[in-house]
Amino acid sequence: MTNFDRKWHLLYCDRAIRHCPVTEFIDDCQPKHQVKIIRFLDLLEEMGPTLQRPYADVLHDGIHELRIKLSGEQIRLLYFFCYQKYIVLYYGFVKNTSRVPETLINKVIAYRNDFMSRNAPGELEGIVREAI
Repeated sequence: MTNFDRKWHLLYCDRAIRHCPVTEFIDDCQPKHQVKIIRFLDLLEEMGPTLQRPYADVLHDGIHELRIKLSGEQIRLLYFFCYQKYIVLYYGFVKNTSRVPETLINKVIAYRNDFMSRNAPGELEGIVREAI
């Protein structure tokens, strides 16, 4: 099975934005933490929406969180699903509160709405094929 034949494909934001909060967050992590994050992302890509707690959870309005513990810190990567085969990662942060702040969820919702209005399924297939 080729990478394109996978059921789910991860996308890190998109070309329309110059700075992608999730990639900046991952890039700022220590290399050993980046490795663990990549393992969790591989699991998410393999399992898609069937990945459940303690690894992933649904927040609301179709926004999900990938839940990672790194050196005692609670890391969250916020994402959404689109067009039955894409997982779009948008925001990463260290969680210091009992709940994910609504302001961050609203940022992802706003990004999702903009993303979906600009990207058709065929365009996303082209982006995935280029990345392989």
